[in-house]
Amino acid sequence: MWLLNYITQNSISTPDAVKGELSVSATGGTSVVSSDEHKELELCFPYGVVSVPPAGERAVVLPLSDGEVGLGVLSRGIGLEEGELMLYSKGGASIILKNDGKVLINGREFGND
Repeated sequence: MWLLNYITQNSISTPDAVKGELSVSATGGTSVVSSDEHKELELCFPYGVVSVPPAGERAVVLPLSDGEVGLGVLSRGIGLEEGELMLYSKGGASIILKNDGKVLINGREFGND
């Protein structure tokens, strides 16, 4: 929401974000192929979170006045309830913060003991 407000307040017309398939070069550069190829993208994450998305994921690219930025990958329906949070890796590791205060780490439950 804040991004849409920022774009609206700081540009005459809203740039068109695109989605496409993500690829990672041997040097670690990230590209997204949609109707065009968007190369050597900087990726956008919340502060303190860093990730290298795996090739083949569907990603979103936003054009800016001084280049383009990869906003992230599109999430899949994974059965979380509203307000819950999941971190996961390509290898299958996961951490889920549940609404009831419990934490699931690789399926193992840690609670409010």
